[in-house]
Amino acid sequence: MGSRPYRRRLAWSAAALLVAGVAVPATAAASGPDDTSDAPSLSAAHGTKQKAKNVILLIGDGMGDSEITLARDYTVGAAGRLNMDKFPMTGSYTTYSVDKNGKPDYVTDSAASGTGWATGQKTVNGRISKTPGTDKPMTTILELAQRNGLATGSVTTAELTDATPAVLASHATDRSCAGPADMKACPNDTIAKGGPGSIAEQSVNHKVDVLLGGGKARFDQKITEGRYKGLTVTEQAQKLGYQLVTDDKALKNARVGKPVLGLFAPGNVPVEWTGKAAAQGGTEPQRCVTGNPERKAGTPSLDEQTRKALQLLEAKQSGKGKKPGFFLQVEGASIDKRDHAADPCGQIGETAALDRAVKVARAYAAKHPDTLVVTTADHGHTSQIVPLEATPPGLSSTLVTNEGQQLKVNYSTNTPGQAQEHTGTQVRIAAQGPQAHRVLGVTDQTQLFGTIRTALSLR
Repeated sequence: MGSRPYRRRLAWSAAALLVAGVAVPATAAASGPDDTSDAPSLSAAHGTKQKAKNVILLIGDGMGDSEITLARDYTVGAAGRLNMDKFPMTGSYTTYSVDKNGKPDYVTDSAASGTGWATGQKTVNGRISKTPGTDKPMTTILELAQRNGLATGSVTTAELTDATPAVLASHATDRSCAGPADMKACPNDTIAKGGPGSIAEQSVNHKVDVLLGGGKARFDQKITEGRYKGLTVTEQAQKLGYQLVTDDKALKNARVGKPVLGLFAPGNVPVEWTGKAAAQGGTEPQRCVTGNPERKAGTPSLDEQTRKALQLLEAKQSGKGKKPGFFLQVEGASIDKRDHAADPCGQIGETAALDRAVKVARAYAAKHPDTLVVTTADHGHTSQIVPLEATPPGLSSTLVTNEGQQLKVNYSTNTPGQAQEHTGTQVRIAAQGPQAHRVLGVTDQTQLFGTIRTALSLR
């Protein structure tokens, strides 16, 4: 009885908008706050078993509550729900990093935040899975999964050497040490000094089963030290048995049984949507362009990469002597990058792309209920939805949503002309499957390491 008046009001509102000539997407009219048609039951959220066979972790880089709300309002409407909104267990976690003495640094970067869930320990901004004071490597959740015989994968829309994928399969004093030619900030990590080499070299040396993303230019750098001296990192990967794929056709044809290295752009994978960046004094109302001429034909979408990664990892489970199960991390990286650039359309398009990957992950879990699916962010960011009549001192843009309504978004965490900044706010974490209840309440991102380790029974 309690929901009927709301449903009548929603139907009346949709009808009124149609009379006024405003197009209302079906999702906005049909999917209200009390719509649970796509949500698993609470028992399914905990899982039929206390332990998980698989874990899928989806990271929206810079995807705070404001970024989620902006994407929701624009794409499915204020009363609609994204796929990431439909998890049965939802909480928040804190994201601060630390200084070299272990004292709080209230605004994290992606390297320190990723290290938090990858290792269960805090570190300093810029560091990749190494201790804050002594700069020693810390074991990552991916390394634990490998030691326990699980298949592993990492998918991103950034360079595969960027901070969030890097924290899983490498240890570096500084996140800038991406390729063999980028080691200036990491002298003790060089192979000549007995270190593990660049992030690119470490990633393939770890023999992660599936590596998909951008950053081909990093992997095409020549190695100057050690066993693979004179080869590019790409050639090193091929010597280690990797199949190299560079477009959607090659990805579809990737064979089971050999690791896959997918490099789909020289740098970060170009974003899906474009539009006018925010400006001082605002912009004229705009609709986002759902296309990008910089994104070359044959570039697989994030959801396509996620679907293929799941197929490859599941097939790996049946290999001789392999323990069933896998760990997969999927990152929507350029939510953050377009937030830095005060580009609302690019930011919304990348959030929508991650949301489609969330749909793929939840569909897999629906058929494999022993799969823990978690979606979260590494840190908050700058975009804020403000009243249309507001005159922000920074950069702003007015959008025309799919509901035909105007929405103003403001970027004011730095001086106009400078890159916008991360924020120190807590961010959402949501989950379904075995151990999903562990995300409830307010936790810290380091506790996600324990949730995954417990779910997979990793020794």
